[in-house]
Amino acid sequence: MVTNGYARTYRANSVLTASPGQLVLMLYDGALKSLALAREAFAQPPEDFRRIQLINTHLLKAQAILAELQSGLNFEAGGEFASTMHRLYDYHIRRLTEANLRKQEAPVAEVERLVRELRDAWAQMLSGQDNTSTIERVRGVA
Repeated sequence: MVTNGYARTYRANSVLTASPGQLVLMLYDGALKSLALAREAFAQPPEDFRRIQLINTHLLKAQAILAELQSGLNFEAGGEFASTMHRLYDYHIRRLTEANLRKQEAPVAEVERLVRELRDAWAQMLSGQDNTSTIERVRGVA
């Protein structure tokens, strides 16, 4: 039980000290974790009464995370890209709603694949920023 408290404290501190870019990455990771747990629940035997509850819980959590990502878009700075991302997040949320209502795994797999692509692109962009910052500091630009 004490270990749980330490883990919770560590997670809270990592969120509080993360950059905005790292927070987005954490949200993508959280959505992917929830989608993976929902897919695991789909694999449980249909007679397991907790199956439906687990699917619902994890899909709702993934939808909430995607809604948070969507609400954080800056349309003034992001322009057309922000509008496109807004529509994409809306599509993800609708597909997960459909998956939850019909208890179908295929839409979950589709959204998981799409979110993973976004997450990986975001991580690559962040690592490129880190390298650029380091190069600029070495050159004395920053």
